[in-house]
Amino acid sequence: MSQEPTRKSYNCSKCTAYCCSYDHVEVSEKDLERLARHFGLSVRAATERFTKPVEDGHRVLRHQKDHIFKSVCMFLDKDKRACTVYDARPKVCRVYPYGNRCGYYSFLRFERKHADDEEMIP
Repeated sequence: MSQEPTRKSYNCSKCTAYCCSYDHVEVSEKDLERLARHFGLSVRAATERFTKPVEDGHRVLRHQKDHIFKSVCMFLDKDKRACTVYDARPKVCRVYPYGNRCGYYSFLRFERKHADDEEMIP
């Protein structure tokens, strides 16, 4: 008996990229290798350029200032609200939101519906 794929109940292209505003977008060695290949850099250079260490000994992606959220991942195009390294993005970004629902998108859709404004940012 085959199981039908679960349909997603969110649309990232209609979101403000809230997930990219998380303080700690952790990267693994494999993620760093993928980013290094994408940019034609050594893993060491990619690690130094794109990440910073955090208190638990892991590395996370660096951030940039943002006009919607305080700061966002350095790879977010702040105008298009889209990832600039989509094919090379870290695993944590690839599997987000870990299911067929995104809580932030549900909240955003609810607020926009009640405000009767499809582009509102609460």
